[in-house]
Amino acid sequence: MEEKDMGLEQNETINDVEKVVSDAEKSQDEVTDATEEYDDEKAYKEFVDSLPAKWYALHTFSGYENVAKENLETVIEKFGLQDRIFDIVIPMEDVVEEKNGKKKLVQRKSMPSYILVKIKYADDLWHNITRTRGITGFVGPNGRPLPLKDEDIRRLHLEKIKVDVDLKVGDKVEIVDGPFNGQVGDVTSIDTESGKVSVNIVFLNRETPVELELSQVRRINQ
Repeated sequence: MEEKDMGLEQNETINDVEKVVSDAEKSQDEVTDATEEYDDEKAYKEFVDSLPAKWYALHTFSGYENVAKENLETVIEKFGLQDRIFDIVIPMEDVVEEKNGKKKLVQRKSMPSYILVKIKYADDLWHNITRTRGITGFVGPNGRPLPLKDEDIRRLHLEKIKVDVDLKVGDKVEIVDGPFNGQVGDVTSIDTESGKVSVNIVFLNRETPVELELSQVRRINQ
């Protein structure tokens, strides 16, 4: 699809908020199975509150990641789902691009046609989410929700994961993940609370400071 046509379709979808809410309202009328085994609404709410919040991947129409995110935010606000849907992320990554002989660091979508959500999932959310315009469904067996694995959460930097490292300022490290993978540099600062480390590397023939997750570096034994 040409960029101009895609832009027109995206604008049409963004402006069609009434359709987003209408689809979600229909889903509310259809959700009955999930609560049948509970005596009343209070018991079901207690069950939902006890659920752990997990990350899931949602598939979107090509080029509709931002639209799907905005529409899902509308559904959350309309039905007060802030205690069920906590975060919506469009995965991005830093990449080095070369244009007209010059290199620069830019951001781009690392998982086109996908968004990631952190939710307390139960069946009553199925229609709310899958009927949101721009979203085609969950990623999982037969389209059923399948939580992301811990290694995927770590790789996508969705959560601050405690990493035990034995680093100090001045150590030489190798970057093992991200756009600077394979680069070697010197540690200039460490923030254990945020799980960040600053490293000086040589990029484009000059010394450049970069901030990384602790899990992205490996100390080199000297």
